[in-house]
Amino acid sequence: MDELTPRQIVTELDRYIVGQQDAKKAVAIALRNRFRRRYLPLELQDEVIPKNIIMIGPTGVGKTEIARRLAKLVHAPFVKVEATKFTEVGYVGRDAESMVRDLVEVAIRMLKNDKMAEVEEKANRLAEERILEILVPSPKRSKPMKNPLDLLFGESSEDEEDKETTETTETTVDCQDNQLLQEKVAAELRSGALENRQIEIEIEENHQKTLEVFTLGGMEEMGINLQDMLGGFFPRKKKKRRVNIREARRILAQEEAQKMVDMDEVVTLAVDRVEQAGIIFLDEIDKIAGKEGSYGPDVSRGGVQRDILPIIEGSTAMTKYGPVKTDHILFIAAGAFHISKPADLIPELQGRFPIRVELAPLEKDDFLKILTEPDNSLIRQYTELLHTEGVDVEFTTDALEEISEMAYLVNTQTENIGARRLHTILEKVLEELSFQAPELPKQNVVIDKEYVAERLEGIIADGKLSSYIL
Repeated sequence: MDELTPRQIVTELDRYIVGQQDAKKAVAIALRNRFRRRYLPLELQDEVIPKNIIMIGPTGVGKTEIARRLAKLVHAPFVKVEATKFTEVGYVGRDAESMVRDLVEVAIRMLKNDKMAEVEEKANRLAEERILEILVPSPKRSKPMKNPLDLLFGESSEDEEDKETTETTETTVDCQDNQLLQEKVAAELRSGALENRQIEIEIEENHQKTLEVFTLGGMEEMGINLQDMLGGFFPRKKKKRRVNIREARRILAQEEAQKMVDMDEVVTLAVDRVEQAGIIFLDEIDKIAGKEGSYGPDVSRGGVQRDILPIIEGSTAMTKYGPVKTDHILFIAAGAFHISKPADLIPELQGRFPIRVELAPLEKDDFLKILTEPDNSLIRQYTELLHTEGVDVEFTTDALEEISEMAYLVNTQTENIGARRLHTILEKVLEELSFQAPELPKQNVVIDKEYVAERLEGIIADGKLSSYIL
């Protein structure tokens, strides 16, 4: 994050999202302001609050993708929630603070994975030692049973010395043989010659119990580890599993890595990261906007906004890891606003989103760019999927133009679902090929304009556009 300027952030987002430069610029500035805030005097840092953003635009134009890629870019805790999942206090549903609890869980999982990655090499070494011990157990020296007469009359010092010498010699021979065998098996382990061999391992059970907890907003499911609650009062249960060595290495390495991670430190760092760098994407905010003039499901719209307001404004949310302040969490809201408008939100909530950006609907040229330009373009996804079956697919330029034109045409004549329309078009075009791919011999398939028109024949002509509506 320290090395990324706003221009570089936009450049990175361009790799995955076509167009929408205003939105990219707004989130890049908001992100850079976090970096700038860290270098302010301490008394001023608390005064600088994040400039929350509200994105306005039809579905499928990149609102969610911008926020998700932004969080991934800076490795920040990120959670996407839908405003329609919340209800005001007194109604059954999720309470507004649950979004903060979800964000803390995400941050803990991220930091735990980071810490486990740091000790991965040592964990792999310990896992290999455990596997080696299963394959070639170390010799255990057992004391021989004493003669009852010796207990009564004792043994002579000469007999004792002879026995000790004999036992030491036997143990030394056993250890040497065992060490040679272990070295031989260890070499085979590292070479991968034993990967498919089945062994029995003993691992700790770590089932996360899901309990329903009553909160102010209603019933919520919360994962609670009873072992952690009891503070290790009872020993963990162990179970045996029979797996191949490849799988055993993965399981045991993960178990060893978890033992080396200090979870108290992880929780402390996670809470701090949430408070200073967390991002919450509040989707479908337009669905809770509007005047309350009717009975029914819409009666709680204003109540939901009033419950969300303190979280966005800056408050302290209670989690099972302790209190979490939301003053410096960045909130990015999004909505289509095709029925309501941002002015229908309560004034206090509008004031907490000072930056508003409008995302433009996608044109035919945008669809063509989405198909080919991003690093994770749809064409690349589909060709790689079919390549796993031995079928190499090549799209001609006129085929891509035809697919783009069809997507744009269907969006204009029915519901506009943005870039998601390309998924439905491509699925229809490649439906037969995907179905037959496992049975086809290895071959190259060229998809041109005629191929696309043939697969979509009759749909546009007969006006059966309903098959494209999600």
